[in-house]
Amino acid sequence: MILFPHCKINLGLLVFGKRDDGYHELETLMYPVPIYDMLEIIPASDFSFSISGLAIPGSSNDNLCVKAYELLRGLKDIPPVAIHLHKMIPMGGGLGGGSADATFTLLGLNQLFCLNYTVSELQYLASLLGSDCPFFVNNSPQIASGRGEVLTSASHCLNGYWILLINIGIHISTKEAFQNVPISREGTKGIQFLVNGQIDFDFTILNSFELPAFLNYPELSGVKKWMLDQGALHAGMTGSGSTMFGIFKEEPPTYLSSKMNGEFQVSVQIV
Repeated sequence: MILFPHCKINLGLLVFGKRDDGYHELETLMYPVPIYDMLEIIPASDFSFSISGLAIPGSSNDNLCVKAYELLRGLKDIPPVAIHLHKMIPMGGGLGGGSADATFTLLGLNQLFCLNYTVSELQYLASLLGSDCPFFVNNSPQIASGRGEVLTSASHCLNGYWILLINIGIHISTKEAFQNVPISREGTKGIQFLVNGQIDFDFTILNSFELPAFLNYPELSGVKKWMLDQGALHAGMTGSGSTMFGIFKEEPPTYLSSKMNGEFQVSVQIV
């Protein structure tokens, strides 16, 4: 079985404070973007996990794909599998690639072994792996609230637009991002407005993580300015960073800069 975990962008991300369980209360519109990792799961005599493509730091035992398998093995009597992940989505970029890989591992195992978990059950299991994981059970735009696990369907307000993603190789860990994030006192009109099937690019779409990231990494601010200068209707940072995205009516130009270092740049039309 071969699956293609996709990435996401955040249109607005407001952080309202720390919860009693240690997580942060937030609200964001998460939007699927058709840029993929590749995940292969096949039955095997012994469990194994291997990686190609982009290097993933840390032990493979800590990878969320492995944790997803172990989670289901603790609930169901599933046999060993060989999992291979070909990594294309950058880590530490706010694109949710690791969360997508974990969730697609759950989806694949559920299908491969006919476990018959429902969508809501899969979303709950995914929430045990990470706050972003439940979003990837459904390939659709969703408002995420709570710590990210409370999902509400949103409209496909970006259909027909082009998305340009630029990652210049800066890695911002989730821990670093949350240590520096200011607590938002703004209303959530900007995010809720997008649920209604419209998007007003004159309305300020806020990401609480953006200002501290720009202060620590001014190169990111330069990427945003370049996108706006090239005609982006909106540009900003996705998630807790550091990938910058721009929304364009037409196919966007190529970003040429010595700061790029060949890291990651791709444009795709949302259909």
